[in-house]
Amino acid sequence: MSIGVRRLTVLGEFKPYGLIAEALDGKPADDFTEKCDYFLFDPEVVRQRDEADDFDASGAALSDRSDHELFVRGNRIIWTSGARVFKRFTLSSPVIMARWCRLGDTAEALLCVLQVGSLTIYNTSGEVTSIPLSRSITSIWALPFGLLFQQQADTSTTSHVPISSTSPLFGVREMPRARRETGNSPQHNYTFPSLFDNIVKGETTSISSHLLLKDPLEEPQLTHIEERGKYNIMKEFDETTIWTSDQIPLMASYNKGKMQHSVWVVEVINSNLEVANANLLDFIPSGVIPKRFSFRRIWQGKGVQTAACKVFLATDDDSAPIICFLHQEQRKLLSVRLQSDEINNEILFDIKPDMSWSIPAIAAAPVIVTRPRVKVGLLPYLDMIVLAPENALLLYSGKQCLCRYVLPSSLSKDRLSHNLDFRETSVSHELKVVGVADAIEGRINIIVNSGQMFRCALRRSPSSSLVNDCITTMAEGLCSNFYSHFLSLLWQDGDSAYLSEADIGINSEWDSFCSIVLQMCRSSMSTQKHANPSPTSSWDFLINSNFHKNFCKHNFITGVSSVASLDMQKMDSFESNLNMEKIDNSFYSELMMESLDCLHAVYESLKLDTLRKRDLELLGVLLCDIAKFLGEQSYLDHYIRDFPGFSRNVGMSKTSLSCKTPPSLFRWLENCLLLGCISPNLNGLSPLICQNGNSVVSWGRKIVSFYSLLCGAKQIGNKLSSGVYCNIAAGSYCTKEELIVLAMVGERFGLKQLDLLPSGVSLPLRHALDKCRESPPTDWPAAAYVLLGREDLALSCLARSCKSKEFETQTNVNLISISTPYMLHLHPVTIPSTVSDTIGLEGAKFEDTDSVDGSMTDGMEHIFNSSTQLRYGRDLRLNEVRRLLCSARPVAIQTSINPSASDQDVQQAQLWHIAQRTTSLPLGRGAFTLGTIYTLLTEAFAVPKLVLAGRLPAQQNATVNLDPNVRNIQELKSWPEFHNAVAAGLRLAPLQGKMSRTWIIYNKPGEPNAIHAGLLLALGLHGYLRVLNLTDIYQYYAQEHESTTVGLMLGLAASYRGTMDPAISKSLFVHIPARHPSSFPELELPTLLQSAALMSVGLLYEGSAHPQTMQILLGEIGRRSGGDNVLEREGYAVSAGFSLGLVALGRGYDALGLMDAMVDRLFHYIGGKEVHNERYFSSALSADDHCRVAAQMMDGNAVNVDVTAPGAIIALALMFLKTESQTIVSKLSIPHTHFDLQCVRPDFIMLRVIARNLIMWSRVHPSQDWIQSQIPAIVKNGVQRLGDDTSDIDEMDAEVFVQAYVNIVAGACISLGLRFAGTKDGNAQELLYKYALCFLNEIKPVSAISGTFPRGLSHYVDRGTLEICLHLIVLSLSVVMAGSGHLQTFRLLRFLRSRNSVDGHANYGVQMAVSLAIGFLFLGGGMRTFSTGNCSIAALLITLYPRLPTGPNDNRCHLQAFRHLYVLATEARWIQTVDVDTGLPVYAPLEVTIRETDHYAETSFCEVTPCLLPERAVLKMVRVCGPRYWPQVIEFVPEDKPWWTFGDKSNPFSSGILYIKRKVGACSYVDDPIGCQSLLSRAMHKVFGLTSLKAYNLCDEGYSGPGSITVDQLVATFSSDPSLIAFAQLCCDPSWNSRTDVDFQEFCLQVLFECVSKDRPALLQVYLSLYTTIGTMADQFTSGRVVLGDSLSISNLKLAVAYNEALLGGKLTNSRGGIIQSNFLGSLKKRVDELLNCCEGLKDNFHNYMISGTWPAAEFQGGRNSILLSWYLQWFGVPAPSVIKTAAEKIRPKLKSSSFVPVLHLLFPSTDINVIGEINKFLSSNDSK
Repeated sequence: MSIGVRRLTVLGEFKPYGLIAEALDGKPADDFTEKCDYFLFDPEVVRQRDEADDFDASGAALSDRSDHELFVRGNRIIWTSGARVFKRFTLSSPVIMARWCRLGDTAEALLCVLQVGSLTIYNTSGEVTSIPLSRSITSIWALPFGLLFQQQADTSTTSHVPISSTSPLFGVREMPRARRETGNSPQHNYTFPSLFDNIVKGETTSISSHLLLKDPLEEPQLTHIEERGKYNIMKEFDETTIWTSDQIPLMASYNKGKMQHSVWVVEVINSNLEVANANLLDFIPSGVIPKRFSFRRIWQGKGVQTAACKVFLATDDDSAPIICFLHQEQRKLLSVRLQSDEINNEILFDIKPDMSWSIPAIAAAPVIVTRPRVKVGLLPYLDMIVLAPENALLLYSGKQCLCRYVLPSSLSKDRLSHNLDFRETSVSHELKVVGVADAIEGRINIIVNSGQMFRCALRRSPSSSLVNDCITTMAEGLCSNFYSHFLSLLWQDGDSAYLSEADIGINSEWDSFCSIVLQMCRSSMSTQKHANPSPTSSWDFLINSNFHKNFCKHNFITGVSSVASLDMQKMDSFESNLNMEKIDNSFYSELMMESLDCLHAVYESLKLDTLRKRDLELLGVLLCDIAKFLGEQSYLDHYIRDFPGFSRNVGMSKTSLSCKTPPSLFRWLENCLLLGCISPNLNGLSPLICQNGNSVVSWGRKIVSFYSLLCGAKQIGNKLSSGVYCNIAAGSYCTKEELIVLAMVGERFGLKQLDLLPSGVSLPLRHALDKCRESPPTDWPAAAYVLLGREDLALSCLARSCKSKEFETQTNVNLISISTPYMLHLHPVTIPSTVSDTIGLEGAKFEDTDSVDGSMTDGMEHIFNSSTQLRYGRDLRLNEVRRLLCSARPVAIQTSINPSASDQDVQQAQLWHIAQRTTSLPLGRGAFTLGTIYTLLTEAFAVPKLVLAGRLPAQQNATVNLDPNVRNIQELKSWPEFHNAVAAGLRLAPLQGKMSRTWIIYNKPGEPNAIHAGLLLALGLHGYLRVLNLTDIYQYYAQEHESTTVGLMLGLAASYRGTMDPAISKSLFVHIPARHPSSFPELELPTLLQSAALMSVGLLYEGSAHPQTMQILLGEIGRRSGGDNVLEREGYAVSAGFSLGLVALGRGYDALGLMDAMVDRLFHYIGGKEVHNERYFSSALSADDHCRVAAQMMDGNAVNVDVTAPGAIIALALMFLKTESQTIVSKLSIPHTHFDLQCVRPDFIMLRVIARNLIMWSRVHPSQDWIQSQIPAIVKNGVQRLGDDTSDIDEMDAEVFVQAYVNIVAGACISLGLRFAGTKDGNAQELLYKYALCFLNEIKPVSAISGTFPRGLSHYVDRGTLEICLHLIVLSLSVVMAGSGHLQTFRLLRFLRSRNSVDGHANYGVQMAVSLAIGFLFLGGGMRTFSTGNCSIAALLITLYPRLPTGPNDNRCHLQAFRHLYVLATEARWIQTVDVDTGLPVYAPLEVTIRETDHYAETSFCEVTPCLLPERAVLKMVRVCGPRYWPQVIEFVPEDKPWWTFGDKSNPFSSGILYIKRKVGACSYVDDPIGCQSLLSRAMHKVFGLTSLKAYNLCDEGYSGPGSITVDQLVATFSSDPSLIAFAQLCCDPSWNSRTDVDFQEFCLQVLFECVSKDRPALLQVYLSLYTTIGTMADQFTSGRVVLGDSLSISNLKLAVAYNEALLGGKLTNSRGGIIQSNFLGSLKKRVDELLNCCEGLKDNFHNYMISGTWPAAEFQGGRNSILLSWYLQWFGVPAPSVIKTAAEKIRPKLKSSSFVPVLHLLFPSTDINVIGEINKFLSSNDSK
């Protein structure tokens, strides 16, 4: 048999694109002295996504991708893709070798570049890892699990000999890489010293010839060699590696001394085996090498003087892999067959003797041509392109030569001039192929004798998808010898040779394939073939012409394709012989039978794809021919039933050689639904569908697997009990429907694929999706949610995955492939609601009517966004907050129109009082704007101005400034400027939580100032100062600027909180002179800096209970003044107390160290008895400490309690926070005797109350009785007697009682504020509000309050004390309601702010309290709140410390910078819901469930988003409820942990966003607050009245009033689905009424209503498909016009009816009912029954069919009768006549009654009982005859 000749498709002249890239870079080739090299590789090598090919992707389409190229010259590498430079790499030294490799378990491709003494590894994103190597490493090679190093024996040799003569730089890739799972590669951009270097120095690696690198961070491992079952270090230095495979663990080497080639297999050594010479491994610590690898020689080939110039893998004709060695000197290609066996899931490779052969060749390469989609294990099916010694280019499949390729006969200038520079004369005779190179899939470079190189394709693309499917299926399904014969026919010369011309068309390709298959039929004939008779007339010539064939293909006259006559013309000449002669050629018979099975599997799979009906019909013609040749009457009947038109040219075979029943997917699916998956009737599947890995019929396999799971099939690994394989995605499931969804995701079966299915087939799958849609499991991949139409859950899933390393593996399924194709390019068009419009136009602009310039920047202009607008709706709360906290504009001063000299003094006085308030506003503004600007930090830091001037509205807004001669304005503004900068810095919330050191340094001023100091503190409180290095820190300290040092110390401590970082610790202790050693030089440091340093130490060591630090801080509490500012000693002691409490925060007696002694000392500082353990404690101090203490404490152990008591009380409170320690509480008693009351300062009583309640945390209760229980009886009685005239209490005692009372109440209120911080507790709010009003009424009666509160307190206590207590209570109230924007509380705060201004009581401290309270109430713009964790309570206590400053620069008792530490207590527990379809924030009701606590049982309450959630410690569940949005449940495990931060992997929310999906038929709560627009049914019926029947005509006549509405407008209101909107627009088309009947209009509107109201838009096409099918059938019955020429729609209807029966029978369940109305499906069944039972003449045709198997004449009525008969047979499930006759013959002898009906009903359960009666009549009549 002569081999075929094919012409190459020349793609163009080839030139490495790296040369072009160099020229484009301006570097001509003449300038280079180094040689260049390149290699091409498949883009699959570097692909990072694990994407499977779509089911319908043709194999030829794979060759359409651009090849990638690596080009190297010297130390430069250029990576190009097509004509695009992808990346450039520049190394430090010349490149020796470069390879792509995947190290270890990572799936990312790495470019490994060998240089002298080092290996550089690049990942695909450009990140670099450099590894030092020995200079003896000569080459690198890729293996499946790592990189192999070849090492020379002589380590002093530095020369690098090229290993491969074809490409010394590159390991030429011979095959595409199998796709792997994606993951993260090691990403390190540093060079590290390697343990390997030490080994090299010891020259121990010289004993190992090969090393293996598994990971860039690991050491190269020694390899071993297996010899007779023992493992020794591999010392084969003479074995030069010439090839490795990165697919399977093989290596080929050449030994020059022995002149032999070897093939080695690399294996993992079992850990329990002893390695010989184990002492050689002592250099490497144990545990470093978890796996060890060995080489086992499996083949040797001797007698070759030089190494093979090329080695590659290919595939033998029986699909076994072979290794090919190209020996150019001997001009042969040696092929060695590789044998693989799988044992215990491990693949063992071996080569048996006499399994090699040679082919003459001077060049060869592996290509993918004959089987482009077939895999052999991990390897693709690789053919060989061989250049024979006589310059013939041959294509081999294993040993079999298929064809010869030649250059195009004429490469004319006009055809290829755009990319080839050919001579105009014909060059085909002059050019000879002299070389082959750079093979990628089906493309190669051809080198001709002229020196030119052309890129050529061995097969043209695109080709016929049907031919590709058929060939691939035959390759997968036929035996190897059968397929080899088929290949020889396919590629041989002939009139209909396959792909004989380069520009062959798709139709011609199919014709060629059919001819080859029919040729196999003719070859099996025992008689000689008859030649086609020559045409005897012009008509015969026309009928036999190609023109007639093409005309028949593209013209459908009667609705039935006439393709049936195309190929049968060639069979007519020997048809009689086919029918009559016995087939004696068993080889061809078996070949054709297997071919029939394979192609039949493709045929059945194509039935399930609605877009490939044309291919199905073409394939059906061919299968009819094959079935007729084989005498398979059942198969022939099967195809004619599908396409009755085939009966015209293919008559039924008279003799049936087989009674084999053809597998039918439609029948299998129907039985699966009706009978279940365990029925014995479910064995009718094609064997190919049951195989795993078949690419063509995988479409059918997927559907079968889904149906199997739906009907209860069990999983056995990857295989189901129904016999098919199925990939199931990871995820939990409880029902079989949920399992189907996971299977659809695992098989990458998305909505696009679902739409390709026939409507009846898709119904059960849509049913499963609909059932799971409402509440799917929470651990599914995002693709599963997209499949369900729950994009809200998908986005939430992706947002969580973004924070984890598993992001790529969870999104390896392309979501676009899962979603609906026509939804891909749509962008939602949203119409702003009325609320959004008004807020957007009015609320975003802040203008004061008295303002001169309303656009002035005040630091709050960004606060108005969609979230805050939605949160506060139409009210102007935020505008008012912005007005109250604005410090950037002059404040209005009310004066007379004609001012006098005295008025100016009044103005200055007013300005001074107003300045007290203005300077306090930044503290509140910082809380208000906390973390509200998300920025990339690309601009300079901007701080709003702090304006202390006033304006006179009565004098045309003239500006009045403070008189600098009266007061020092700069001194007044120093700390307020600091606070102003802190507020501006607190706004920043950098994207992704990252801060740039460069940006901080960029904003560093030349001269230190308070503004940059405030920025440092703000950044530190956010935790961003970690980016500063030690040099930056000490440069800041060196400036010796007071506020800068304070801000930096506190910021660093906050950023490094709880870490005990030694470098930061040293920098802090430098600022505490009391702790300097005696030899340390004296430093003059302000007390203010020392206080800040102490607090910073506490933050740095927070919760550590570090004993030495605790001792130091304890000593600092009681340290006496040593020449510093005595007035600031209390603040210093308080800072030390706070610091000590932070270090031992909540540890109590569990803290290590001298805890008892510390507690005693603290009580001594408070004012208790002498310290019993003082001597023991003093002995623990260092000598320097003792000397310093003795020098400063001149009066022994006596302490100034007024200085030390506050710090000691605070320290005890924090140390024993929430410990419920009765011992400490009993000692920390509240004075309960008259004497004690006079001895203890009232403000210390307040601190004691706070400390007691913090320790007894769980007993704090928000009730008035609890507050009264805090007041001792003596105080309570004394206060009650104040209003009693008969009491004899003197004024001195009354003042003591009242002072104690107000401080105790204030302390209890602060305790309540801390206990219920951020909880919005209603009882606590109500109680604190009442006490605030009570105190306010004492100062100035403003309103009546209910309750038994004492009156007349203001007579016995000064107003300042009442003011402080009032504002502390109000501040506590804001802490409880933090972030809520509570209106009642806000009104109280606004009143307090304005009252003080008017009354002239503008004390800075109380103004600061009001400012902070307003900021807390709207914390973070309402998006943040406070936590009640230990750290948060400590930070809040520091902020709320009840000693308010008297002026802007007052830092004596408490450093003002500490007031900003509340930031450490905040949590972003904000949640807002975003509509996933529009991307807009929306209102949504949430049901929040909190766990049971000591105070209440498990409770659920409703919130409306946006809102703040409870703390993580109590939060149990959040559920999206309400009828307008799809439900969504997020469950939590209550943990006593802080709220999730940005980037937290376990964060269930994405930056506080919860994506939700609105149900179709409902409006958002913004557009429809009360739900009147969501009455869909009423509106739709109203629309029906306007758009249907007579009313529709009235509407057409011009009625279009303002209240009119049309279907498309209404549907667009409720749904964004494009299919529904387009269909609604069609219903409104004026031509709609004229084109369709009224019934169809009504049906369309009802279906539209059904789909919109039930949110099932995908069912629109299902309804219409089923309805139009019935309508067409009815029309065909009545009119006789042939519209449906096949019976596929009948099979589709049967499946829809079977789904309905399964639903009614309980086999399928759904809480929402069937997705399609059961009465509709029932009416369809009834209608079809009526049509088929009432048809005249159908029974006669049926009887004729049963008797002889003949079909009605196709010519009569355009084949109408044959079509009706096929419908009848398909609908009623009539078996083939041969099957019925065989069954009758078996049962007739045993039949006791005269009726066959009972037995036939048992044999054919799916056949209609009435039809069985007809069959019974037929059989009975035959018996009577």
